[in-house]
Amino acid sequence: MSLKDALAWYGISRQAYSQAEQQAQWRAAEDQRILALVREQRQNHPRMGVRKLHHKLSPDLAAAGITRGRDAFFALLGRHGLLVKPRLSRRRTTRSGLWRCPNRLADMTLTRPHQAWVGDITYIATEEGFVYLALLTDAYSRFIVGWDVSTSLAAEGCLRALNQAMAHTAVSLAGLVHHSDHGIQYGSWDYLDRLRAHQMLPSMGEVGNCYDNALAERMNGILKCEYGLDDLFINLEHVRLAVAQAVWLYNYDRPHLALDFAYPATVHFT
Repeated sequence: MSLKDALAWYGISRQAYSQAEQQAQWRAAEDQRILALVREQRQNHPRMGVRKLHHKLSPDLAAAGITRGRDAFFALLGRHGLLVKPRLSRRRTTRSGLWRCPNRLADMTLTRPHQAWVGDITYIATEEGFVYLALLTDAYSRFIVGWDVSTSLAAEGCLRALNQAMAHTAVSLAGLVHHSDHGIQYGSWDYLDRLRAHQMLPSMGEVGNCYDNALAERMNGILKCEYGLDDLFINLEHVRLAVAQAVWLYNYDRPHLALDFAYPATVHFT
């Protein structure tokens, strides 16, 4: 049976078949364009989630005349193995100290930047051993205000991250809530003296309750899972370069779901 006869048998005209074939070719070309844009973004944001990618690429897709809903976008990436699988980390990086203070963050209503900073520490593996990343993040804007990488879990690393955050903040810090877990780094006399000198208010969650510092721990997870900080690095300097790049990309080039897809820097400095 010829193609013409087969089409006629199923009640399909040659014109309809030609149109369907042309649409399939257009769709395939659009798919390749979308995949190329996704791979281009993944060069800087290796593990960016589908919703953020879809939002970030929407202007480029619209300019190319491509309309693709989030579910169809998700399915396309799934067919080509471009979905991101979560990774788990269980290494402990803090030891509970004796000093205690109330959880001031629990009852706060955040309406602007510089109301509260949250801090946490995570480990990063190198060929020479583990190094430790201390982060401070603005709880409202999600902007990373300070960070430090060191070979020790001593308080000095957290203190350097705090000093960096203070040095790059132009507004008064009086009354700003500094929230962390009960790690001995955040309860050290040097760290507390630095907070008091700027009239910042220390805040801590309950011992053993990871949810009381969930935002800070979430920041660790984003940098590790989306920017490759859970890989094995060569040495301390290699990690510092990778962290500097990851922090910049996160602050200035990654849309944030909690900010209605705005960039943290946009919210922090507006």
